[in-house]
Amino acid sequence: MKKKKLSRGSKQAQQDVHSSRRVFTRRALLLIAAQTGILSLLANRLYKLQITEGDKYIKMAKNNLISKRLLSPPRGSIYDRYGDVLANNKISWRALLIPEETSNLSDVIERFSQFITLDEHDYARIQWAVDHQRRFIPIMLKDFLSWDEMAMIEVNSPTLPGVLIDTGTKRVYPTGPLLAHLVGYVAPPNEKDVAANSFLALPGIRVGRAGIENTQDDVLQGKAGEVEVEVDSVGRIITTIGRKESVQGQDIQLAVDMQLQQDVVNLIGEESASAVVLNCQNGEVMAMVSNPSFDPSLFDSGVSHAQWKAWMTDERNPLMDKAVAGLYPPGSTFKPAVGLGALEAGTINENVRINCPGYYDYGGTRFHCWNKYGHGSLNLHEALKYSCDVYFYEVARRTGMEAIHKTCQKLGLGVSLPIELTHVKAGLIPTPAWREKHGHHWNIGDTIVSGIGQGFVHVSPLQLATYTARMATGKMINPHLVRARDHNLIPEANSEFWKPIDIKPEFLKMVRSGMYAVVNEPRGSGAKAKIDYNGILLAGKTGTAQVKRVSRALRESGHFNSANLPWKYRPHALFICFAPYDNPQYAISVVVEHGNAAASVAAPLAKNIMLKTLQRDPANKATRAEQTKPEEPEEPKPSDQ
Repeated sequence: MKKKKLSRGSKQAQQDVHSSRRVFTRRALLLIAAQTGILSLLANRLYKLQITEGDKYIKMAKNNLISKRLLSPPRGSIYDRYGDVLANNKISWRALLIPEETSNLSDVIERFSQFITLDEHDYARIQWAVDHQRRFIPIMLKDFLSWDEMAMIEVNSPTLPGVLIDTGTKRVYPTGPLLAHLVGYVAPPNEKDVAANSFLALPGIRVGRAGIENTQDDVLQGKAGEVEVEVDSVGRIITTIGRKESVQGQDIQLAVDMQLQQDVVNLIGEESASAVVLNCQNGEVMAMVSNPSFDPSLFDSGVSHAQWKAWMTDERNPLMDKAVAGLYPPGSTFKPAVGLGALEAGTINENVRINCPGYYDYGGTRFHCWNKYGHGSLNLHEALKYSCDVYFYEVARRTGMEAIHKTCQKLGLGVSLPIELTHVKAGLIPTPAWREKHGHHWNIGDTIVSGIGQGFVHVSPLQLATYTARMATGKMINPHLVRARDHNLIPEANSEFWKPIDIKPEFLKMVRSGMYAVVNEPRGSGAKAKIDYNGILLAGKTGTAQVKRVSRALRESGHFNSANLPWKYRPHALFICFAPYDNPQYAISVVVEHGNAAASVAAPLAKNIMLKTLQRDPANKATRAEQTKPEEPEEPKPSDQ
């Protein structure tokens, strides 16, 4: 019995062992299968990474090691018509501090300030860089160092760990204030500039803020270069791999004659005034002065608070370009435009005569002529010669402002001229529709006073010069400053580029004849502008524009003298002219702010400017672009064979 029981127990144990072995084997197989699957997935992934997509990840890895960085291009230069430099670049020194190369930033900055003065702006800028930049990125301590300042830093370099001298460029204007309004100036880009164009974030980049520097900024900027550097995991440069130099911006040549510009400034002297000299044949600006002026280089290195306050409190407005942004009542210089408008409208002809008793009564209002004794019976030629107010009061009333406005637009008055400058103002030649648009009724009296360039009529000196040039030549010229880019003349420099103005030549001839009489015939109102230079004759027109209304009682009292008024209440003195009369080459406009009497102030000034212009005759001399123009290749000669 016992034997039997033992046999059964042994058999059961054996069965249990076999069962356990089967379970273990299945688990092992499952584990092996799982491992094999995982290894297969890993192998497949490795195959893709190394074989199928290997090139992609190699490229990505290289990008992690190689960084491409842009290089700032040098800014193009600006020259006058003969190659004199108006704006270019000068190497400057600046002090940089690399934070990771010093253990105590504050101590180094404090020691540096003992040698080189740092103002509040400098400290604020440096602190911002310390707080926001990585320690291996240089911080600019001071820009535009002088030679002595640089030498001081070098001598004391052992006590200034992490400080080094670097080179940059500074925009310089050799002519200073002489051409500041035309050339303009540059300044560091602001956050808005950088947001619009990341190129401007490059170190050393400057942005044109006014004048040619602004309107031609994209041409002057150039193209950025590129350097490939190997960097570590945090972006620190290890070595330079490749370099593509930046391309300097294009050079620009202006039509301006720098020496003529200087002559005009000298003639204006201390007056608050503007003057424009145009080439009648192609619209080139030979000189354009706004006096007083300013030093444009101050904007590159920073304008002090004291300097800015001085500019802002100067009643002569040195920062404003009076030639394009100054708007003035044209006074009697507007009378040729009124005459042309009337001729075009058919309300007068060369024989129509109007009587001037010294005043003009209309609707219960008396409008005075400058000559209280009157001019008697006048035609257009005589009315221009004597600058009779009554004649043009009546002509304006007959013609209407709509017709006068239409002619003025053809002449360049009351329109925004497309010159390469900023802040160019269009002025105003008013019409009844304009007045009503602003919620007011247009009166006949508004038309009458507009006939002598008063009331709402306002124009700029540039418009006056353009208007004079168009009348003189009958060409629809537009004023322009740029003559050439990288020695290539622009199409507008050719006089054949400009089309005839849409005004009958005989009408222009009548007005030119009247302007000739103003200067050259006996008792003409602009006799002080008469020139005597190689038989050349000048034609012109005076203008005295009131800025403060004079009451009828005061005017008729016989005691009024505008010269006794405070400066800001005196009339403006204006003069427009062209020469030579029989072959117009130059047109000039002059506005002397509060100069009082045009005949005795503006006319002689314009005469002297014209004499300087004729003596230099810049329109008929070879310019820098023409002197350096590449020679045309010779035609191949036929072979002897």
